[in-house]
Amino acid sequence: MMALRFPNSPNGVHRMTAAAKPAQKPRTLAFLGLGVMGYPMAGHLAKAGHKVTVYNRTAAKAKAWAAEHGGKSATTPAAAAKGAEIVFCCVGNDDDLRSVVYGDKGALAGMAKGAIFVDHTTASAEVAREIEVAGAKLGIGVLDAPVSGGQAGAVNGKLTVMVGGKPSTYKKAEETMATYARAVTLLGPSGAGQLTKMVNQICIAGVVQGLAEGLNFAMRAGLDAKKVVEVISKGAAQSWQMENRGNTMVDGKFEFGFAVDWMRKDLGICLAESKRNGALLPMTALVDQFYSHVQKRGGNRWDTSSLIHLLANL
Repeated sequence: MMALRFPNSPNGVHRMTAAAKPAQKPRTLAFLGLGVMGYPMAGHLAKAGHKVTVYNRTAAKAKAWAAEHGGKSATTPAAAAKGAEIVFCCVGNDDDLRSVVYGDKGALAGMAKGAIFVDHTTASAEVAREIEVAGAKLGIGVLDAPVSGGQAGAVNGKLTVMVGGKPSTYKKAEETMATYARAVTLLGPSGAGQLTKMVNQICIAGVVQGLAEGLNFAMRAGLDAKKVVEVISKGAAQSWQMENRGNTMVDGKFEFGFAVDWMRKDLGICLAESKRNGALLPMTALVDQFYSHVQKRGGNRWDTSSLIHLLANL
């Protein structure tokens, strides 16, 4: 398959890092979806001096955000999007996304020609392309821009944003996305952001399973598992998961972080896409089933590091 390249960009990739964040002119924005990610992301936009109107399915949360950050809340996505130069969105899945985009009360109904819709939801590449086509008919630019970095990354403004869409649309939105990111990268046309997020989740699944097996092995071998983490995290086995989840895995603490339900949703998207493109994901499919067993143990909202619970509690 031919690699996609963009002019005036090293290796065909547009990228903005935290160090390159420019001073921004105030813009009129909207943010749809105020979950654990969206709430702080919208907050960073307001703190940067932008005029932000928010929408959330639970109206009380939108009102609370507006009271905290000095913005406005709206009762429908269309109302929030009216007059916005860029409409950001971060909801749960494909169906949630369609519910805030389409219809008389959807975002597209409230957006003007020339506006941009930026979707931070982790969703399918299929729905990303679908929305871009719908937006193009109205003269609205669309970017699929899932994020990585978790709740802490959202709160601290250090997310990694993986973007798919047209370079011209990306250039108009990149500096605003950089408000809550340490890196913003255009990876290709519509759907490329979502496909890249799938790669991210596939890799994480394997790393967490390996870490779970290693730490369970260490404990059963009579080693001080936390000391093991301290030592091997300085070598080739080092990973974000090891440094941020190793000790809590040893302690059996999982009531925080990225929920198993969310990871299974993401891995389901990966597995569905693999059937379309022919990629083999044997490890991903296996880990997905391990997470189904965690759910059966009542761990739906446990952090993804809870894979170790299956091994430590046979």
